[in-house]
Amino acid sequence: MENSEALELIAGAVPRRAGTWADLGAGGGTFTLALAEWLGAGSRIYAVDRDARALARLKRAAAGVAAEVITVTADFTGAFDLPALHGALDGMLIANALHYARDAARTLARLGERLRAGGRLVLIEYDRRGANPWVPYPIAVTRLPELAAQAGFSTPVVTARTPSAFGGDLYVAAADRLAPA
Repeated sequence: MENSEALELIAGAVPRRAGTWADLGAGGGTFTLALAEWLGAGSRIYAVDRDARALARLKRAAAGVAAEVITVTADFTGAFDLPALHGALDGMLIANALHYARDAARTLARLGERLRAGGRLVLIEYDRRGANPWVPYPIAVTRLPELAAQAGFSTPVVTARTPSAFGGDLYVAAADRLAPA
């Protein structure tokens, strides 16, 4: 996917204002760079992935963007550290990655604790696709409301859809972190 396509996908889900975000499962950084372009100067984006080589390529590619991109080598489905950011993120983007978490609700609930109340979760996933080695735990769009509620988020709104080159569709959904009860 090209950077411009990624930017077009997230535009309806990500508020266009500077902030502190995390791109979880960032890989080579297609969506990290789109997020950096969209949020602009004064923004900080933590790109988290377990592939240190992909993050090194991303770091080089991000050298010319206005937002600050900080790479963190970690598996977001487990424990990892983002210095001094517990409950302080304005948003998090999880693009084509949550389907690797065996228990998506538990993973989202744990990750959601890093968001401030009202912080935005943007999820990009495959719809209408069966499990396979590359998408072991698919997250159908029909499952999202229950998943979001279990993890402490508002009802998700699908902001974009596009056919996937790998079968089915990709959807973009946005939900906000609810204030703790």
